[in-house]
Amino acid sequence: MVPPTQPIQAPSIDQGESTAVAGQLVELAAQLTVRLRLDVAYDGTDFSGWASQPGRRTVQSSLEEALAMVLRIPQPKLTVAGRTDAGVHARGQVCHVDLPHDALGAGGPRALTRRLARLLPTDLRVVCIAPVPDNFDARFSAVWRRYAYRVCDNPAAADPLTRNHVLVWPRHLDEKAMNAAAQHLLGEHDFAAFCKRRQGATTIRTLRELAWSREGDSLTARVIADAFCQRMVRSLVGCLIAVGERRQLVDWPLEVLSALRRDPGVFVVPARGLALEEVGYPGNTELGTRAWDARAVRGPKEIRADACGVSDLRPRTQT
Repeated sequence: MVPPTQPIQAPSIDQGESTAVAGQLVELAAQLTVRLRLDVAYDGTDFSGWASQPGRRTVQSSLEEALAMVLRIPQPKLTVAGRTDAGVHARGQVCHVDLPHDALGAGGPRALTRRLARLLPTDLRVVCIAPVPDNFDARFSAVWRRYAYRVCDNPAAADPLTRNHVLVWPRHLDEKAMNAAAQHLLGEHDFAAFCKRRQGATTIRTLRELAWSREGDSLTARVIADAFCQRMVRSLVGCLIAVGERRQLVDWPLEVLSALRRDPGVFVVPARGLALEEVGYPGNTELGTRAWDARAVRGPKEIRADACGVSDLRPRTQT
């Protein structure tokens, strides 16, 4: 005879265990985060730079406080492509932030952009917000940064409406001489002579482009590198201005570079003429590799003679 089948009984879960499991699921959901890329623009005139500083108005603290208020979450931490100094502007700054997935709400990133616009001051805007892969890093995934420095070399023609964005220079500048001098600085070098030193930080950079263009009385320096040291762009511009007004010869910037130390003849131009225009990133499949490579500290023996190849001079399209 076939023994009668016994009914299968499900394991019993009391109400306390059920409540605990539900609580764990809620906690797990809260821990899930989404990484967002923020494209940011700001007038740096009234900011003490990007980085948060106690008791000072900075771009980072203003953005982090606004995000916390809009989303009703603890103040998040932003990672930025370039930590601009006090008075430096940005049209194409990029940063990323990790937020709880459920904090965005039904409207998603576009709704968050609109809500931030209502709260942020008029000299700071989040232009665009978009989800990005977890291995995207605004700082270390970047392959190049592009800055512009603007000068007017005719004080009588200076526009008073741009006084916080353009350096007015009292003497005429020879842009051809400045461009000739700039050619000596392209490539991968130790730019210690043009940087404010920080302990443990390398000053080796790859300068891909440094070129002046003129339109009437206005000159613009276009500067592209893989990354920049503190005050590097402003020091390079000041060095070339000395050539442009014939106080120094065309070969002098190369002499300064080779000395590997600050030269008292190099004038660090004011911050107001400088703006971060754009940051370039590779495609999503290369983000992790680029971030890993960028974290490696380069030493003098690693400088490559061919670091400024023709293909490297063309900024890659952002993706």
